[in-house]
Amino acid sequence: MSHNHQRKIAVINDFCGFGRCSLVVSLPIISAMKLQCCPIPTSIFSNHTGFESFFYTDYTGYMDAYIEEWKKLDLHFNGILTGFLGSAEQTAIVRRFLELFKKDDTITVIDPVMGDYGKLYPTYSPALAEQMSSLISFADILTPNLTEACILTGTDYRVDMSEEEITVLCEKLSKSGPKKIVISGLERGDDLDNFVYEAGKAPVIVKEHKVGPCRSGTGDVFSSIIAADAVNGVEFIRSVRHASSFIAKVLRRTVELDLPKTDGICFEEYLTEIEKGDY
Repeated sequence: MSHNHQRKIAVINDFCGFGRCSLVVSLPIISAMKLQCCPIPTSIFSNHTGFESFFYTDYTGYMDAYIEEWKKLDLHFNGILTGFLGSAEQTAIVRRFLELFKKDDTITVIDPVMGDYGKLYPTYSPALAEQMSSLISFADILTPNLTEACILTGTDYRVDMSEEEITVLCEKLSKSGPKKIVISGLERGDDLDNFVYEAGKAPVIVKEHKVGPCRSGTGDVFSSIIAADAVNGVEFIRSVRHASSFIAKVLRRTVELDLPKTDGICFEEYLTEIEKGDY
């Protein structure tokens, strides 16, 4: 009997027990969008690193054996979503996974979580960032922020890059593989822009009003919706509008509840509505 009658997405990311980020975000969102979410943990956190203290276990040494069991089951994935990777070894494991499980009908979304505000995250080295760029060729959809797009293309970061300059970034990235790219979270005054690029089409900017401070896990909500929509056959620009409008609605509710910044966004409040919306 085949295990592949239901559509499913493999998600490679860390597991964080509290703080609404990574796999803990992807599992409910992808499931609510009527797809099976199959997680591969890269590490286990009690709560994310934005808190003063946390418990942490590296899962790198177990990932190959974990994946081998999926190979024995002959699993097929309609989508693959990758998030934060903590080492060059993990990057190599993910590359092997993609070589094994990415088929012609598998949509791969790479979220190259490496840095923000023009700098790499403290846990990221330039060598690891270079390793991450080797995964880009597998991507059908790429979801970097501006910092990550600059790092991946070897471009000097400027917060005030023009639309023409961002288009050039996307064209460079697209030459490596992905034909659909969204540069997320561009701060433009009181708005947050998402720059949507599809090879052969004019870029489109999706705007939402900025609500409160940046919060952990917002990018994971965004990439999970993008991946699920792609597998569900939603047009790319509509998917970006969907993810953006959903996050904006959740952020407004998060501010109403006065949740600490570390606690992420309260997407659970609208999870049953995630397939609805004017987008």
